[in-house]
Amino acid sequence: MKAIVQTSYGHPERVLQLQEVQTPLPKANEVQINVKTTTINDYDWAVTTGKPYLYRLMFGLLKPKKSIPGMELAGVVSKVGEQVKDFKIGDKVFGDISEHNFGSFAEYICLSPDAIRKMPINMDFGQASALPHASLLALQAFDKVKLKEGQKVLINGGGGGVGTLGLQLAKLKNCEVTGVDSNDKSETMRQLGFDHVLDYHKENFTKTGSRYDVILDCKTHQSAFAYGRALNPSGKYISIGGKLSRLILLLIFGGILSKMGQRKYKILALKANLGLERIGELYVQNKLKPTIDGPYSLEEVPRLVQYFGEGKHKGKIVIDLNDSRPS
Repeated sequence: MKAIVQTSYGHPERVLQLQEVQTPLPKANEVQINVKTTTINDYDWAVTTGKPYLYRLMFGLLKPKKSIPGMELAGVVSKVGEQVKDFKIGDKVFGDISEHNFGSFAEYICLSPDAIRKMPINMDFGQASALPHASLLALQAFDKVKLKEGQKVLINGGGGGVGTLGLQLAKLKNCEVTGVDSNDKSETMRQLGFDHVLDYHKENFTKTGSRYDVILDCKTHQSAFAYGRALNPSGKYISIGGKLSRLILLLIFGGILSKMGQRKYKILALKANLGLERIGELYVQNKLKPTIDGPYSLEEVPRLVQYFGEGKHKGKIVIDLNDSRPS
């Protein structure tokens, strides 16, 4: 089978290669999935570059422990282990596999059934792979801060996968939503329905004087004190990712500030696939739709991981393995 293989850390276009590798066979308690589509996420950027270096304690000190990256997929069950009861050959499935394995940048993968869910009937593979990770980051974040009807919400990183889906979830509660991202995403963000759009190159949202009930931050890079300036007196800030050094400081000082006043500062620890059935229901009801950048072929993954790292993507970058060309 074809797969994107990583042998060292470095620039994605140097350390990621399309190769022929052995097709894995499922254990008794696993299913084999023929991967139809996959996506690119923060994990793929971090594990490819090996930065910040602290991450190498998890990924592998000198080289990554997992040779095939990728953590999100949609596909078809192609083989079933003898102990598996809830899935059968031909089932269409999707999921965030990060709590069980990695390796979705490949034509086949073997996984625990706990890592996947069955796709809604009218969902295509591209849409299915674009939903699990980003939509649940937004959903779980809003659940954690108890998002309420009509609140003022700011999404930092509004043009990415989490931001575009978070917008739709906030609009289900009739919230007024401001999106922050680069200028080249501004028009797309307006078309998607953001009430206000800020270009972070020109405006620092913590210094505009505007205040919000909820800040969903996909790109934490400022201090808790700075974010406090942009929160209403009882506002809530929640981060789903960003610079590691800032996240550590946010954990410390945000915790202190949360105890001292009404403003609350949180960091989300995602629980993979928790609430995915709810996301599927919203999709079926035409209340939630991913914004897709692509689809692209598997051989383009090295370039696209770099593209993701530079923050140029709009919505979710989707890889269609059926479009892959021979190496």
